[in-house]
Amino acid sequence: MTVKALTDLQGLKDKNVEELKAIGINNVAELAEAINDDEKVKEVIKSLSGVGPKTVNGWKAALADADVEEAPAEEAASEVVEAAAGQYVVKAKPELDEATTEALAKRAMISGRRPAFKRQEWFRYSKLGEKWRKPKGIHSKMKRQLKRRPPMVDVGFRGPVAARDLHPSGFEEVLVYNVDGLEGIDPKKQAVRIGGTVGTKKRIAIEDRADELGIRVLNRMV
Repeated sequence: MTVKALTDLQGLKDKNVEELKAIGINNVAELAEAINDDEKVKEVIKSLSGVGPKTVNGWKAALADADVEEAPAEEAASEVVEAAAGQYVVKAKPELDEATTEALAKRAMISGRRPAFKRQEWFRYSKLGEKWRKPKGIHSKMKRQLKRRPPMVDVGFRGPVAARDLHPSGFEEVLVYNVDGLEGIDPKKQAVRIGGTVGTKKRIAIEDRADELGIRVLNRMV
């Protein structure tokens, strides 16, 4: 058996791949090294949502018997996407300190465990919809949080402050509508998102200028 990608492992989903990248594990070889280390395996289990020690032990056994294909050094260091012309363009990565990296990993873990907050009695009256609304009334069982009642929105479900409003890659998002909006952007910490009302011609100009400045565009056309 040959394991080429992280998702080839049983029970490892796409969202888990993003959680692994947040703690610095980008390929199968790095995962195999981490789960064979007593200290790192604890961090892996803590960071992954929906994955427990039993699943990780299964990966350890599978990787011990499998042939692991290591990614090229260039691909292992950064995420690679295929351009339209068949060439490979390396996506820019932010320069993050240790505290921010840990906060991103913790946010991914919390997001995976956060319940879906739905409006009171959304299942009884279709006209209400599922969108969250705070329950009202002095007799509301959901408001009083009795047993077997759906959870309510609470500050305890929020993610860490250090990772708040950051893109999953770790970049701080900046919304731009023209080429002039790229001035003053720090490519090491910030990435741009082009406004939805920008036309194709201006969007191409913004992307070309961003490439010249080394700025990552989060919603490129291609």
